[in-house]
Amino acid sequence: MLQSRISRRRVLKAGAAALALPAFAPRNVLGANEKIKVAVIGLGGRAGGVLIESRGIATNMEIVGVADCFAPRIGAFINAHGQGRNWKGYEDFRKMIEEQKPEGVMVETTTHARGWITIIAMQMGCDVYIEKPMCLTIAEGRAMVKAARRYGRITQVGTQQRSIALNNQASDFVKQGGIGKVHTVLAPNFVGAKRWSDKPAAPLPEGADARFWDIWTNQAVMRPYHRDLHYGWSMWWDYDGGGECFGVTGWGTHSYDQVNRGLGTDETGPVEIVLEEPVTVSNTGKFAKARARSEDTGTDYHGMARAVVGPRARITMKFAGGTELKCHLDGDSGPGLGAIFIGEKGSLEINRNEILGTPAELTKGMERTLPGEGGGTGLHVKNWLEGIESRKRCTADIEYGQRSTTLCYLVNIVRDVGKVGAKLLWDPVAERFTNCEEGNAFLDRERRKGYELPPLA
Repeated sequence: MLQSRISRRRVLKAGAAALALPAFAPRNVLGANEKIKVAVIGLGGRAGGVLIESRGIATNMEIVGVADCFAPRIGAFINAHGQGRNWKGYEDFRKMIEEQKPEGVMVETTTHARGWITIIAMQMGCDVYIEKPMCLTIAEGRAMVKAARRYGRITQVGTQQRSIALNNQASDFVKQGGIGKVHTVLAPNFVGAKRWSDKPAAPLPEGADARFWDIWTNQAVMRPYHRDLHYGWSMWWDYDGGGECFGVTGWGTHSYDQVNRGLGTDETGPVEIVLEEPVTVSNTGKFAKARARSEDTGTDYHGMARAVVGPRARITMKFAGGTELKCHLDGDSGPGLGAIFIGEKGSLEINRNEILGTPAELTKGMERTLPGEGGGTGLHVKNWLEGIESRKRCTADIEYGQRSTTLCYLVNIVRDVGKVGAKLLWDPVAERFTNCEEGNAFLDRERRKGYELPPLA
């Protein structure tokens, strides 16, 4: 069992670790000008993007170490992003935490490794910023939530649209009845993950040692090394749920998180899901580059996607209040990173830093209050750092991440086991199907020996 590291700040946490929202003393009691030590785990393109987008915004963050199981990435990452800074690189993130004693870590790894790494980092005393989707299965996500509450950790899931002021303003408008009772939400028909077909073994990439592929594979079935797994992991079922730019766990995570934010369903989920057509491998179509109107829905929208091929089928989810989430929109009929909320008084698209009302007067007075906020990543990291200081729940707390990620995996599961037109009943409290044991078999998966989720102390 890994031993929790208790620093002078962790002492504040020790007595209240089991509380859902611990009332810890604010960090400013210990020195307001002190920078927060952060380490980065997983050094792919997204990790670099997060750091670049955070500079000049998250100014009280000090990177003290970076880690990746693929050794060649370490030096390349430091050269690209850490020149002039005293960053130390590691292949073992646990050793990095032990030596550098960061207050927080950013988990920017592949999806299939995030749960295991996140829980261990929590046990070692770290608050955690977790890239989305935060987990590989619904059960794994719930285990991560339990760990965060057990150890009193501050968490932020990388659904950064929650840190965009315009998105939140529009979401609050919908929640407060600005378009009347919402009866329908329209979201894209995102593609899911593909199944891997074994290919002949290939040599390990230059610079990788013998341990690399075992560590990288993590919980998944051990397969021969192949570049398409190593670099294309996000499109394969065993490693993600469809993490491409228009995949259900890629952009879909953002879209469904926007749905939850707008409906106020951050801590619950649907009660009914229906597969509306057979699953096919098809092209999503290419979204318009500017404002357009959907002939199907009568709503205006902003197009934000490119054509992607993958398994997909239209699905409708129903929430307890009667609102239906229709995952129907093809490439020429809706937003890529948000959703269209349709109520009694009109419709409102909430996309990434874009809103569009039908009628247009609905959005009067709504505007970008921070011209430079862009995609929101820098503000999102800043919010996490503020949470580390105040011990208050972040805007994309791990429970909210669990719920938006669950919607993604429900889409995948229903496409796999659902019968066209049949209602699958979902219990959002127990997080199980009540009439489909075949679906429940997909809620978790067997983990490879050595990469089981650590028990909670």
